[in-house]
Amino acid sequence: MNNNFIAQIQNLNLDFKGKSLFKNLNFNILENKNTALLGSSGVGKSTLLRCIANLERETITSGEITLKENTNIAWLSQENSLYPWLSILDNVQLFYHLKGCKTKKTLQKAKEILDQVNMSKHLDKKTYELSGGQKQRVALARTLMQDSNLILMDEPFSALDAITKIQLQDLTCDLLKDKTVVLVTHDPQEAIKLANHIYILENQPVSIKEVASLEGNLPHQLSNEKLWNLQEELISKLKESNL
Repeated sequence: MNNNFIAQIQNLNLDFKGKSLFKNLNFNILENKNTALLGSSGVGKSTLLRCIANLERETITSGEITLKENTNIAWLSQENSLYPWLSILDNVQLFYHLKGCKTKKTLQKAKEILDQVNMSKHLDKKTYELSGGQKQRVALARTLMQDSNLILMDEPFSALDAITKIQLQDLTCDLLKDKTVVLVTHDPQEAIKLANHIYILENQPVSIKEVASLEGNLPHQLSNEKLWNLQEELISKLKESNL
């Protein structure tokens, strides 16, 4: 395995409802970089994430997915999947809660992480009392609690209002800056802001093509004329692939 890659997908074939979704698909994920996957609804972006997470065993017909040794995966999705019968602290400690191995140390770590995501003032609330943005902050804290090095994000900001989305995007960039991130999104602006490498998925069987490689610290600032032009280019490509 190339030392620069945390994951390599080679000649992946996957059938969905009797149709070939992936046929000899090849895709590599660079370690310690953010990768964005763009494409129309239903093209297979989330399915590709599920393949990387080893959640599509029955539909994969052939091919190989190789993860770098000692790679641990965490998942952050649009549906925050908080358990309403658990406290916010236990939601963040979910891995330890389910295994019955919570300790004073895990509790303290959960409190520290919740402070990082600006949720310390809400610890006594029930999950149903939280706003959408607050729930995503708790979900982000749970992701950080797992201390994984590969984070798969499936449109985690798409249900948020504009200001909350910007705040969570910036916070996520800061807290995951030492991780490898793969982000599924429909939003070209979000892809440019949060990713070093941008790919478009199109057609069926799916083809995947890198359309941008961006330098500089994340999040990227779209006040840059070059990035505004890239946004227009991505929108045009997505329109073409959606015809």
